[in-house]
Amino acid sequence: MDSGSLSQTLLAVLAFVAVIAALPWLVRRMQQRQALARGGDVSTRVLSAVAVGAHQRVVTVEVGEGAQRTRLVLGVTAQQINCLHVLDARAGAAPADIATFSQAMASAKTGAADKTPHAE
Repeated sequence: MDSGSLSQTLLAVLAFVAVIAALPWLVRRMQQRQALARGGDVSTRVLSAVAVGAHQRVVTVEVGEGAQRTRLVLGVTAQQINCLHVLDARAGAAPADIATFSQAMASAKTGAADKTPHAE
């Protein structure tokens, strides 16, 4: 193999690696453009997440902007996501409501662990 073909092969491999590395950025940009084309940027923000098992979480997210804002309580597992509750999306809803929910979930989790029968 001469040095010309070796350098061409190396250049092709480097170009391939660069394209693979750029794919996640490109996909994100395309998704943002599609969201803008559908009528604006839909903002999503995770407000809290509480682990309730090894691979299970209860996550509170806020989606939308302004008057369209909605808070969702989601049950998230490795296989699926279920909407557990839709919270009031009042403009003045305090983030303390979310903290209270997180505290309630944490105390429920520890309470359930306390009620678990222990082997003696």
